[in-house]
Amino acid sequence: MNQKKKKVDYIALASPFMRIPRMKVSGARALLDLGIKEIFELKGRDPNSLLADYSKIKKPDADLLGYFTLAVEFADSD
Repeated sequence: MNQKKKKVDYIALASPFMRIPRMKVSGARALLDLGIKEIFELKGRDPNSLLADYSKIKKPDADLLGYFTLAVEFADSD
């Protein structure tokens, strides 16, 4: 049996975005790929514009808009 080991994205796992409840590693990785490093940088942002920007660099997953929305709502909450 030749099973490949899954690669673990340790940088995304260690990012502040993983403190957001229900955030997946793929969502954290996408935010990092956009150059966003901290949660406060998402305050007031439009999740749809984040998805449009991400679409310019990579093909987005179907659930990515949900993670962007989750992250922006988390950043906007006090």
